[in-house]
Amino acid sequence: MEQPRAAARLQIVLGHLGRPSAGAVVAHPTTGTIASASFHPQQFQYTLDNNVLTLEQRKFYEENGFLVIKNLVPDADIQRFRNEFEKICRKEVKPFGLVVMRDVTISKSEYTPSEKMTTKVQDFQEDKELFRYCTLPEILKYVECFTGPNIMAMHTMLINKPPDSGKKTSRHPLHQDLHYFPFRPSNLIVCAWTAMEHIDRNNGCLVVLPGTHKGSLKPHDYPKWEGELTKWFHGIQDYEGKQRSGAPCDGEGDTVFFHPVAHPWAISCHFASADCHYIDVKGTSQENIEKEVVGIANKFWGDENSMDLK
Repeated sequence: MEQPRAAARLQIVLGHLGRPSAGAVVAHPTTGTIASASFHPQQFQYTLDNNVLTLEQRKFYEENGFLVIKNLVPDADIQRFRNEFEKICRKEVKPFGLVVMRDVTISKSEYTPSEKMTTKVQDFQEDKELFRYCTLPEILKYVECFTGPNIMAMHTMLINKPPDSGKKTSRHPLHQDLHYFPFRPSNLIVCAWTAMEHIDRNNGCLVVLPGTHKGSLKPHDYPKWEGELTKWFHGIQDYEGKQRSGAPCDGEGDTVFFHPVAHPWAISCHFASADCHYIDVKGTSQENIEKEVVGIANKFWGDENSMDLK
């Protein structure tokens, strides 16, 4: 009698699952079947379930806060982005909303528009050629592992590091990108950062402090360095430089995906899940960057009282 009842209960459960019969039940391997005893699927906090990342890649990101994919972006795309950047530097194209940043000392010493003057362009969402980076299938395939399928491109940059003028103004202190973002949750935000040439510590590589994504957002402000400082180059205030850092990618086309609390020529985009929400940063450690951003925006568009970091 017990066996027919068990069979009947199984049929009811299968009905709830939309399966017509026991014959339709198929076993599929999951991370749980191959995970080591010390690392279970429920421990994944920073990556989402899909079939793109290997278990080892997920475990690495969970532990370190970044993941490098070698040779991800083809050389042909890198060259197209480089050509467009050079056009922007020569003022041959002027995309709406684009912010062009120059080293504070170089901008005062040279007046001819050139690549040498420009350290960064950001907010290139209206430049169709550069924004192609944010739509590359090879990039989005990995972004989805951290944000889910409903993806928004939140902040874009193309970074150029001309030789330092000798004033050390090209230095960007160690910082957490979340300092600049008034939206949460941070675990549904990821940056895709692609090297556009060979990079190393001598020409300005990306540095990530492994494991720092597990901590909180630290207070940021301008570093206490001598001389002039480049606008918006905030750094962590209590960083003492004792923690070992890593330079995660070095070849053209190599791409590092990193958490916003972790942190030459490179192109990048911060992506976030569309399920993220904006927050009010007043009264938080991010209030200082809001005041700066609003102050700059007011010079272009006026009406400072109606603006905030959002």
